[in-house]
Amino acid sequence: MSAREPALLSLTEAARAIVQKRYSSREVTQSCLDRIAQWQPRLNAFMAIEAEAALAAADDADAALAKGNNRGPLHGMPLAHKDMYYDAGKVVTCGSKIRRDWVATTTATSLQRLKDAGTVRLGSLQMAEFAYGPTGHNAHYGAVHNPWGLDHITGGSSSGSGAAVAARLTFAALGSDTGGSIRMPAHFCGVTGLKTTVGLISRAGAMPLSQSLDTVGPLARSAEDCALLTGLMAGADPADPTCVDRPVPDYVAAAREPLKGLTIGMPGAFYVDDLDADTARILDETVATLKREGAQVVPVELPDQRQLTAACQLVLACEAAAFHKRWLIERPQDYGPQALMRLQNGLAISGVTYLEALRWRGPALAAYLAATAGADILLAPVAPAAAPTIAESDVGNSPDAEAMIQRLTRFTRPVNYLGLPSLAIPAGFTGKGLPVGMQLVGRPFDEATLLRAGAAFQRATDFHARCPEMEMA
Repeated sequence: MSAREPALLSLTEAARAIVQKRYSSREVTQSCLDRIAQWQPRLNAFMAIEAEAALAAADDADAALAKGNNRGPLHGMPLAHKDMYYDAGKVVTCGSKIRRDWVATTTATSLQRLKDAGTVRLGSLQMAEFAYGPTGHNAHYGAVHNPWGLDHITGGSSSGSGAAVAARLTFAALGSDTGGSIRMPAHFCGVTGLKTTVGLISRAGAMPLSQSLDTVGPLARSAEDCALLTGLMAGADPADPTCVDRPVPDYVAAAREPLKGLTIGMPGAFYVDDLDADTARILDETVATLKREGAQVVPVELPDQRQLTAACQLVLACEAAAFHKRWLIERPQDYGPQALMRLQNGLAISGVTYLEALRWRGPALAAYLAATAGADILLAPVAPAAAPTIAESDVGNSPDAEAMIQRLTRFTRPVNYLGLPSLAIPAGFTGKGLPVGMQLVGRPFDEATLLRAGAAFQRATDFHARCPEMEMA
């Protein structure tokens, strides 16, 4: 780690360095901007870069700190977020042509809470159109490229967030997870991503996709960083009545606890089916590491998870189509081909089918919790393989599109349907040098145990600390 490049620090380390005045906010912000200038032409990770405004805000943060005014745990920390979080006065495209010039009049609660903790805005990050795509392709703004292999996808829909955190362009980034959109970029890009329990973090001011599945969460370098961010954002919000009113645990303290004493469930089917050789090997190595660090790993027999994947797909398709109905009627030509196809498919699903899928969620969650009663958390791959290439996954609205989407998301969607939390952590690399992630799935509102396990795994490994090198043209 170069002392001249503070962007290579973790969020927690850099925040501490600013408060202790080992680095100024300007130095840290400039370090990120220097890396953005190098990487952005290759990655296409940013939607907007606000260099002058970021440096001015950093100078303001430094002046405030010099006067003894510490604004919070992230004082002077430069961050960029997925371009679906409304920020009053800023253009928020949602990765779409329809909102290319749309200016937000309010600020998302999650974003405001990070601002209140002292953050500096670097700009906004690319994403799949309206957060409805698992690859990172975007028909309007181009694909985001994976810093570990520029010909490969980042995963979506939080594509820019995954790429920017991996390349150390931002210390962390908000993503969203409706069908896997935090965990897949975390897996494909080698970063840590937390899909939170539905209702833990306010969704007010975050672009809606699916009213019963959407969740707000961070992508960052480590579980410790995710713990810090989650603690700052969680908690009741009058602007979002679906956000629960319950005490916010000390996630950072939980992330410092040892792994010993935890029981981790290992499914014997579905999540271990049809894995490629590298993913199967890394899963075995992850189990071995967890055991070595003191966890007990036990077999778990789950109810049929294929049904949960199908139910999630139904709910998502219907709720997304409902939100987009007016634009689908008035502006269908302004959607990309794949987004349009998927949204129109949602219009074709009957209300009875949708309500049946919703009604089944409670019994399905009860069955899942009963099956995993002997384990604190579940271990599973995020996806069956590492990142495919951009070319081979660019299926648009072809007949192959749904099959490709389902293959990528089949391990993430059951978690979304049940509303559970899940932490994706870097767990190894393929023979070709592409990252592979594993997910730890928890019980409702028990993010603390996931962060405890993830941070302990990261103290025993260095996968999360590895940084991609710039490929020379």
